[in-house]
Amino acid sequence: MVAIDMILCAVLLLSMLAVVWPFVVYPFILRLLLTRAERPAGGAHPTASLLFCAYNEGAAMPEKLVNVAALKLRYPDLEIMAFDDGSADDTAAQIAAMAPLVTLLRGPGRSGKAHGMKQLAARARGDVLIFTDANVLLDMDAIDNLLARYADPDVGGVLGSLHYLGEGDSATASVGSLYWRIEERLKDEESRTGNVLGADGSIFSIRRSLYPDFPDTVLDDLTVSMAVIFAGKRLVKAKNVIARERLVAARGDEYRRKVRIAARAWHTHGHLRPQLRQMAAIDRFKYASRKIIRWFGGVFLCLGVLAAAALAWRISPWLCLALCLCGVVLLWIAARVRRGPLAAMVDVLIAYAATVQGVAQAMTGRTFAVWQPAKSR
Repeated sequence: MVAIDMILCAVLLLSMLAVVWPFVVYPFILRLLLTRAERPAGGAHPTASLLFCAYNEGAAMPEKLVNVAALKLRYPDLEIMAFDDGSADDTAAQIAAMAPLVTLLRGPGRSGKAHGMKQLAARARGDVLIFTDANVLLDMDAIDNLLARYADPDVGGVLGSLHYLGEGDSATASVGSLYWRIEERLKDEESRTGNVLGADGSIFSIRRSLYPDFPDTVLDDLTVSMAVIFAGKRLVKAKNVIARERLVAARGDEYRRKVRIAARAWHTHGHLRPQLRQMAAIDRFKYASRKIIRWFGGVFLCLGVLAAAALAWRISPWLCLALCLCGVVLLWIAARVRRGPLAAMVDVLIAYAATVQGVAQAMTGRTFAVWQPAKSR
């Protein structure tokens, strides 16, 4: 009996450690690592192409196009290209009206962002390819600050910093904002100590010569950014390259988005696995800590709850039933509020559930090539 209790305690403690590892333990370890300085060689900035894909982003296009027009005015040599993935609204018409400032490529229908970005990258002429999203706005000094980091010949890719708007719109938005602030700090520490392990699509860049080939079903931002590390170059983050995006405010939108992203991330992991195994030990540690452990956070959380329930049952079945009943009531109340700590707790659990569902779908062979913009941004 004592052995069973010890096993349950071990499962509970290890599950708790795994849940907090990416957010508490891993950042602490990163802070203990030495700084890897960049070594700029000077010279003029490389040329650049700004690329983005859009699908049914008609509502976001006016602000986006004003933003890229201002960037073009400040950086006349900046090439700006967009891919329309068969939009059913006036997205393509709005972009086409900006010619020749923006070069528009039209897809044959729904083919997905990865396909669109590959088409843009194949036609771009800049030495550096800058990738962003259709609903993301860049600060006016972002291009200068980003290209300055390429003065170090060892730097093959540069990420920017994403600042979210609308944090107070809902508990979902608040949780998303908190999660992203933690993510940004992790990337800062990873960059300081060597390489950031993957980019998101809001704002990142690579040298055009490093752009890889890949299937349309993978996450293009993760695949393209990891190609920098596989090529032996550095993938770094620039705090002063700022992009701004509005948060998703509705739970349904955020759930579907996380399922899709998790499924594509796991599919991408499988595609990249041979190259991941060849990375330096420190980069493999970073990748496992920030990605793999987090993908299975929902599984670890469930194991911890089951172990805690089993321990309570061994103390007293009535204690276990009372705790389970309290948990159910608490979740029932929390699911019906939209603000405050209880609502935030529900959104955290929803995020874990969506990620596990997405990974499980990818493991069964399901892929997601296309996307739907969130209506609650």
